[in-house]
Amino acid sequence: MAFTMSAKAPVACKNLSSKGSFNPLKIQAARPVPKAARVEATCSADLPKKVVSGLAAAAIAASVPLAAPQEALADVAGLTPCSESKAYRKKEKQELKALKRRLKQYDPESAPALALEATIAKTEQRFDNYASYGLLCGADGLPHLIVDGDLNHLGEFVIPGIGFLYVAGWIGYAGRDYLLSNKGLKKPTQAEIIIDVPKALPIMFRAGAWPLMAFNELKNGTLTESKENITVSPR
Repeated sequence: MAFTMSAKAPVACKNLSSKGSFNPLKIQAARPVPKAARVEATCSADLPKKVVSGLAAAAIAASVPLAAPQEALADVAGLTPCSESKAYRKKEKQELKALKRRLKQYDPESAPALALEATIAKTEQRFDNYASYGLLCGADGLPHLIVDGDLNHLGEFVIPGIGFLYVAGWIGYAGRDYLLSNKGLKKPTQAEIIIDVPKALPIMFRAGAWPLMAFNELKNGTLTESKENITVSPR
C-alpha cells in the first residue's frame, strides 16, 4: 500500500488592482518556481514480519550463552559437584583430622588404634566415592540427593527407592501367601508362631514375581477381600 503527498507552489504575480494603471507591456511573466519535490511514504505489510524476525534473532543470539553453560557449573541451581566443592573438601579434612588426633592417643598396635585406622580408611573411601559418583554438594559441604526424576541422578534416589519398594513388596506378598496357605489348618496361629520353613521357602522364592502375580489377582478380583466378608462395627 503506497500513497503520495505532493505540494503545489503558488504562482507569484504583480498587483492587478484597479487603482493602478494597467500596461500590458509591463506585465512580467511569473518567475518559474521549481517543482516541489515529490514525497512518498510507503507502508508495507511485511514490516511487522521483519521486526518480529529481527527480535527473534536477537533473542536467540542472547540465549546462546545460557543454553551452553560451562562444564564446571552444576546442573542444579545452588549446588556444586562435590569433586569441585571447597566446603566438601574442608569437611573431609576436618573429619580426618579429628580421627587422626584420636589415633595419637593410642599405641599403634592396640585394638582402638587399629579400629581408628580402619575408620580413617573408610572415611577417605566414602568421600572419594561421593566425589566420583557425581553427587552435588551445597554450601554446607554435604551431598544433596536429587529426587526430581532427572536421568542424570537416577542412582541417587529413584533406583534405590524402586529397589526398596520391590523388596518390601516381595516380603509382604510372601508373608500374605504363607498366611493364606495356613487357613485350612486346625491351628493356623501355631504356624505363625513357629514358621514351617520347608513350606515357607518355596512361597518366598515364588513371591519374587509379586508385581505380575498381584496384577493378575487384581484383574481377577482375588487380590482384596469382598465387601460382604468385611465386618463393620455398628453405627
